[in-house]
Amino acid sequence: MDTITPLHTFDQIKLLADARRLAILRLLMAAPATLSQLGHALGKHPAWVQHHIKALEAGGLVELAETRLSAGVMEKFYRAKAGGFLLQELILPQGKIPTLVFSGSHDLALEALAERLRPQLHLLALPVGSLDGLINLRQGLCQVSGAHILDENGEYNLPTVRRIFPEQNVRLMTLATRAQGLMVAPGNPLGIRSLEDLTRADVVFLNRNPGSGTRIWLERELARRELPISAIRGYENCVPTHSQAAEAIRRGQADVSLGIQAAAQNQGIGFLPLFEERYDLIIPLVYHAALAPLLDALQTASFRHAAESLTGYTTTHSGEQISL
Repeated sequence: MDTITPLHTFDQIKLLADARRLAILRLLMAAPATLSQLGHALGKHPAWVQHHIKALEAGGLVELAETRLSAGVMEKFYRAKAGGFLLQELILPQGKIPTLVFSGSHDLALEALAERLRPQLHLLALPVGSLDGLINLRQGLCQVSGAHILDENGEYNLPTVRRIFPEQNVRLMTLATRAQGLMVAPGNPLGIRSLEDLTRADVVFLNRNPGSGTRIWLERELARRELPISAIRGYENCVPTHSQAAEAIRRGQADVSLGIQAAAQNQGIGFLPLFEERYDLIIPLVYHAALAPLLDALQTASFRHAAESLTGYTTTHSGEQISL
């Protein structure tokens, strides 16, 4: 089976910014070819092809596959060094303040904390959900992640983190505990009371993105209650953050969504609590020092006060490190 190779350097990405080199590379991913064969496919002279082949070789994208003697002429066959390539490079600001990337589950307390830390640390957010955030962390696309994944045994985050980071080179630190529930229109005009109501014909649901801790909880709970996903109108429609879900409910774009109480409060919509969850930050040890301003702030009374001003948040265990 051929593999996909991530490209981590700007030099490699610049090579593929040239459409001609990209076309050559795509042909060589499909099958080895000679300069003459590539020239025929592209309508170019072999000498033109050779110029670009040398650049792709120097960039580590193409290699000589074999040589064959044909009609007294030695032919060189080139091939791509992978079955596919993934462009994977972060472009970040360069200034006096360190810039780090957060990728994971959306959280309002973390957003507020990041704003307070701007004089010391610039934290950029890539909200993709708990599971994809951990995968991004594993792949080096961010320096800190946040998750609230409940496993089948009722334990938050630890089992998932252990699976994704078997070498245990990360630390978990609790940000806060949050109330999750059903977000509904003001006054709850449809009388929605439970997950069973999601299957009603007159109710339109708005989902969260696949891999989010909220959706993982929901799908497990629907299965436990034997509620068919096919009976839920709008199940395939999703948004990546609690705030977007709450805003959509306020605008009447859906009747109900699952999210945190603070997001519902901010939009002035109704909320029916279902459970409380622990939200943890996941930090590779190599970035622990760089994230010191963030980790130190979790221990302060000012953070606890700010977090608890958000409806549904409790900070009893904020700043506690969880042993792997």
